[in-house]
Amino acid sequence: MFLEKETKILSSKEELVKFLKDQIKVENKIVESLNKSLPEIGNPTVKGVLKGVSLDSVKHAEMYSSAVMLMTTVSKALTQENLDKQTDLVEKHIQMEAELIQKIGKTLPTVKDKKVKLLLEAILSDEIRHHALLKSVLEILVKGETITEADWWDMLWKDVPFHGAPGG
Repeated sequence: MFLEKETKILSSKEELVKFLKDQIKVENKIVESLNKSLPEIGNPTVKGVLKGVSLDSVKHAEMYSSAVMLMTTVSKALTQENLDKQTDLVEKHIQMEAELIQKIGKTLPTVKDKKVKLLLEAILSDEIRHHALLKSVLEILVKGETITEADWWDMLWKDVPFHGAPGG
């Protein structure tokens, strides 16, 4: 249904931004459709999985929106204080995800119920992806947009011969 058109290479920034904005609309339609249907679902497992898909679609719409912002605006550099807060938050959640992965990984082999095992395997898979994503966020997004005090000094002095030392 959503893949009716042939996939093509997005050759311009405008085409990619349009693609991202279209994907936001698709994700929002998924959320709307699922949320409309969820009250009618009696099976708690099916309802839980569909609610999870709906929440993932909300997340995806936010991520597409972030990508649009990255492509269409100039991001403001973070202060060292803001970087520290974001770094602490992301590192805290990396640790929390690691603990969840370990706990679920130890529990899974003991679960005999196929339905519960299916759900725990899906959760574990999500947690592993979250963990990897958070590590990437820490390295690429948070640190990549930061200008530290050392960076400011480097920008001020990098083109100055002898960096203010005698002989300059």
